[in-house]
Parts: sequence; structure tokens; C-alpha cells
Amino acid sequence: MRTTALGLRAREDALYRMSEAELDVVVVGGGVVGAGTALDAVTRGLSVGLVEARDWASGTSSRSSKLIHGGLRYLEMLDFALVREALRERGLMVQRLAPHLVRPVPFLYPLQHHAWERAYVGSGVALYDTMGMSSGHTRGLPGHRHLSRRRALRLAPALRKDALVGAVQYYDAQVDDARHTMTLVRTAAGYGAHVASRATVTGFLREGERVVGVHVRDVEQGRTYDIRARQVVNATGVWTDETQAMVGERGQFHVRASKGIHLVVPKDRIHSSTGLILRTEKSVLFVIPWGRHWIIGTTDTDWDLDKSHPAASRTDIEYLLERVNAVLAVPLSREDVEGVYAGLRPLLRGESDATSQLSREHTVAHPVPGLVVVAGGKYTTYRVMAADAVDAAVHGLDRKVAASCTETVPLAGAEGYHALWNARTAIAARSGLHVARVEHLLNRYGSLVDEVLAIVDGDAALGQPLDGADDYLRAEVVYACTHEGALHLDDVLDRRTRISIETFDRGVRVAEECARLMAPALGWTEEQVRREVDYYLKRVEAERESQEQPDDRTADAVRMGAEEVVPLA
Repeated sequence: MRTTALGLRAREDALYRMSEAELDVVVVGGGVVGAGTALDAVTRGLSVGLVEARDWASGTSSRSSKLIHGGLRYLEMLDFALVREALRERGLMVQRLAPHLVRPVPFLYPLQHHAWERAYVGSGVALYDTMGMSSGHTRGLPGHRHLSRRRALRLAPALRKDALVGAVQYYDAQVDDARHTMTLVRTAAGYGAHVASRATVTGFLREGERVVGVHVRDVEQGRTYDIRARQVVNATGVWTDETQAMVGERGQFHVRASKGIHLVVPKDRIHSSTGLILRTEKSVLFVIPWGRHWIIGTTDTDWDLDKSHPAASRTDIEYLLERVNAVLAVPLSREDVEGVYAGLRPLLRGESDATSQLSREHTVAHPVPGLVVVAGGKYTTYRVMAADAVDAAVHGLDRKVAASCTETVPLAGAEGYHALWNARTAIAARSGLHVARVEHLLNRYGSLVDEVLAIVDGDAALGQPLDGADDYLRAEVVYACTHEGALHLDDVLDRRTRISIETFDRGVRVAEECARLMAPALGWTEEQVRREVDYYLKRVEAERESQEQPDDRTADAVRMGAEEVVPLA
């Protein structure tokens, strides 16, 4: 596979080529499902375009719980098909598709009742493990184990002794969702797909009843393009209804946005060597290991306000702190919270009884000739959703098209990852970096790490960590612009890195340094550097203030006070 760099020139070339000749498929939406759909289509031999209104994964696909899992609670709901499907996908990602990005993570399930609860939970987790192995792939994760209270407290001393009588430990998997989605885009581009972010669809091209393409505005340059395609796939997630409204057709289903928020706290605030899964009155609460941090989430509330920047309120934050503090020996306070992020889940809502039960299932529809809509689902099953969407699109093409092959297509950086991991000490000696730094790079870039190290070879100063966010090298900021499609400061601080949620100042201290590192790669003037930094600081200020508001409506109003650095038209 040829690795493609998503730099400025590549983006402009992609927009030109998409408008130059009719494509087989154009995909609208650069989240995980849209990116997966582009990869599925191009690896079947189709000509493919992919457009995204903002940055790759800037919506739901960068704001999840960062888990690749079967959904233990769906097993309790007897949704065996969904769990089996998700566990199969988990196994594929851990072992074959993205071992550099998806890795096992342990969770402790505290038991609060004797005998019956251990039997109930134990049998469910045993079934979960068995289903993970029965998909035809070894699941690549350790099996579950039963623990006494004493053994559980050795693993998680942070738990109150009276919060459990024993525990069950099991494994799921974890991913940096934004990095994974961006890597999907790069992989699709490597196979020949034309991809462009900051390219917003303003309408659909029609010939009679048939959709024959999309009208796109390049938000960066102000140019407009007509992109013609035999099939258009709408993969816009929580924006599905708004995108469908451009077609002027009533959909067979609607997408409801459900808000989930997460807190990020430093690793030393919770003394534990394992993640936690806790029952709440509504669902479950996860405490998830995340490098030198923990992610705590999530909530599940209706959201009908701004979808681009869902806001977390004081009530949301206090809810999570109250639930997790119920089991912690040393409770967390607001002062312990480094970062907060909110995301929207796309839940299906039908116009009939049959479709109203879809919930976390996904569906694919062909509402008008030339248009396919894919919606619903969960991050873990993106590849299945993408394959189903392309299957539907293929029906509208006048030729035989190969079946989906993405279960055998590793993502960029996956091939050779294990060999490089084994050689990490040698890489450290050769590069002059500490072995822990090399491990960090390998778990972000896999076998593409040589491209990052080449930047350091060209300028040794770029091998130094950022001042104020020392988990990341300066070279990673430059690489984000030259190879990963970052066009603005928040693209780097929010999604190419996680500095905006991993530092107490939310990235304020490092903002100017990052902007100046980005400037040469993106051709920024001093004025643009100041504009990028000013926007980011105002955005952080608005988010902090919104998180002090008592409810969604006031939090949303405050958050919307910070304008986009490049306004969308």
C-alpha cells in the first residue's frame, strides 16, 4: 500500500480531481463511518471521493469513550447478534487491522452482593468471552477471572472496602478514536480515494428524481465545486436529518442525538492498576485507563441544541463525580478534573414501530435513486456499517463489483508494527530518544514512525517535547500538518494530540508554540498565527464558562459565544 500524506497540496488536488470526472461513489461525512465507507468502496476497485465539512472525526468520532467493545450491557438486554458482531470486529482490530491503535484494557466489575451476583455476572462475562472466541478469530484478549475482595483491592486500592464483596475482571479494548478515524482516511487515500476536509456540502445535484452528486464549498479557499457521482452515501451521523433535508425527501427514519460527557483526571488521583465498570441507576459508568490519565464517563441525555459543539454543564460534571465517588475511598473534586469533553451519539428513531426499536443498531436506506443513507450503530462496528452502505450503493451501479475485503486490509501503520515494537530499544538508541518515548510514538503511528523520526533527523530541535505538554514531541505537531491533514490549531490540540483534555490549562500554555510550529507547513502569516491562538484561547474560555452553567440551554449559549476560526457557510 502506498502511504499518502494529507498535506495542503494533496487536499487541493483531491478537490480538483473529484470535480474533474464523475466518480462511482462520493461519501459525505468524515467520521468513522464515512471514512470506513470510503475505504471499503476504494478497496473494491471503485473511484471514490470523501468530503467532510470540518476536520476529520471532529464530531462524534473524536468524543467517544475510546472503547472498542462488544457492549456487555447489550448482552444483558439479550441483544446477542449486536454483541457477537461487535466482538468479532474487536478481534479484527486488535489482531489484524490496527494493532498499533487498538489494544487490550482490563476492567474490574465490583460485586456488591454475595453468591447470586457473582453467579449472574460471572456467567454473563463467561458468555462474553466465549462469544469473542466463536467469531472465527481468536479474540486476542486475556480471559476473565473471579477475584476475592482482598485481591480486587490489591488491583484497585482506590476502592472503598465497603463498596464491594468481590469482583470479576475482564478485558475489552481501547482506541484513540480521532487518530483511528484519521488513519482510516489516510488508508483510503493510499488506495486512491480523493479526500478533502473543510469541504462542506451545500446541496445535492439532481437529474429528475435521481441524486447525481453534491455541491461543495471549500471553506478554506472559498471556492465551490460540483462533484458528480453515480452514487452518493450520506454518512453524517447526528447531522443525518439536516443533510437529508437538502434532498427534500422525507426519510424512513430520523436520528436523535444523545449527549454523553466524559471527565479526564490525572492517573495519580485514582490508585488502581485496572479500569473500572460500575452500575448506575440508568446504565454503567466506566473509569478507563488513558496513558497518564483516567477517562470517566459517560452520561446519556437528549440533546436538541448545537450539534457542532455540544456543551457539558455543571450538572453533567457533578453527576459523574457523584457516581464515581460513591465507590472511591478518596473522592474526586472539581479541582481534580483536567479535561471535559462532550459528544453526541446518533440513535435511530423510526416513523413506525418497526424502526423505532433500532436504537444502537444501524440501518442503511436508499430513499431516492442515487442516494444511500447509513446511520445509527456504534464506533466498534463501523466497518460492518461501511460494508453495508457500499453494498447498497453497488446496487445502483451498472457493473459487477467485488465484495467487501476490508477485514483483510490493515490500516496505515499496522504492517510491521509488532516487529518495530520488538526493536524499540534499537530504535531508541538510533534516534537518541528514550525507549518510553519510542513506545509512545509506536502506539500512535505504528510503522509510520519513521516518517516522524525523519522530521527529527532534519531538525534536532523538533525532537524535543512541547513546553507544557511534554507527552508530545514538537515533530508530532509538524507531522500533523504535513501528513495528517491538520489545517488549524484546534485540529492539532483536540484530535491529532489530546492536549486539550490532558492538561489542566486545556492547552492554553502550549497554544502559541504549536501555532508557530504549524505556520511554515501551512504557510501562515503572523496575523494567521495570532488569529489561531486567539480563537483557541476564546474557545477554551467559553468551554470553561459553559461547564459552570446549571443546564444544557445556558451551557450551550455560553459555548456558542466562541466563533469558528473559519466560519462555515
